[in-house]
Amino acid sequence: MDNHYRIDEDCRLFREMRHLSQTELANKLGLGLATVNRWENMQSEPAEDNLEKFYAYAYRSFIRLNSIKEQFYREELNQDEHLLFHGAKAIIEGEIRPDVSRHNNDFGQGFYMGESFRQAALFVSNFESSCVYAIKFKDAGLTKASYSVNTEWMLTVASFRGKLRGRVGDEQQARIRAKADSADYIIAPIADNRMYQIIDSFIDGEITDEQCRHALAATELGMQYVIKTDRAAKCAEVLERCFLCTPEKNDYTSARKADLKASEDKVRAARIKYRGKGKYIDELL
Repeated sequence: MDNHYRIDEDCRLFREMRHLSQTELANKLGLGLATVNRWENMQSEPAEDNLEKFYAYAYRSFIRLNSIKEQFYREELNQDEHLLFHGAKAIIEGEIRPDVSRHNNDFGQGFYMGESFRQAALFVSNFESSCVYAIKFKDAGLTKASYSVNTEWMLTVASFRGKLRGRVGDEQQARIRAKADSADYIIAPIADNRMYQIIDSFIDGEITDEQCRHALAATELGMQYVIKTDRAAKCAEVLERCFLCTPEKNDYTSARKADLKASEDKVRAARIKYRGKGKYIDELL
């Protein structure tokens, strides 16, 4: 996998958008002309601190390079192709594989991707060396399991995350997981710590499935794609590793906090409005 940043393309694009010469950009970054020239001619790989200088300067100049490139990639897709994003805490070593993640993720081991750059960046903005991979996924000929925010999805996530252990037997767990286990890839709502807390309340018998479903829908995190098989992994092509500079990370961190506050109010309202409606987990199982 190519883990180099597209500093050559990004540097040229930014200069032209801001009408800067190489010399002018070098001066603004506090670097030598030869350094910027080597970047654009792919003669050297910038050090991490210089990457931060360039991308932070571009971001503070209100040029959102990652958003621009997301739009370009999306416009170039064919009908059976999807543009997806994977937020990574560090470099991905080797090719995309579904068997290197934890077993207790939403759908067990798999390679997890979101539908937008923002989704992916929000989840890794707190990590120092994080980045975002842009990925083209072609799903023709693959088997798919689709989920929405409903009881089936809640029980499936709870099962893979080990929350049903001791409540149901192995055969019933296998039935709950069968749909996900038989697919090459999965499309399902994204879950985060807020969702897990809500699902835990449902599993612990504190709220009904109806309360849980509406509370989960209130978090509005979007959808995720999960590659489950080697066959699906071969249909995923990394387009680019995108740099996350500090000011961009800070903005995503602030946005995540704001989203959390808004969704907390919606979740409380949903639990009140749908109190007593639906079934508790013991009735369902």
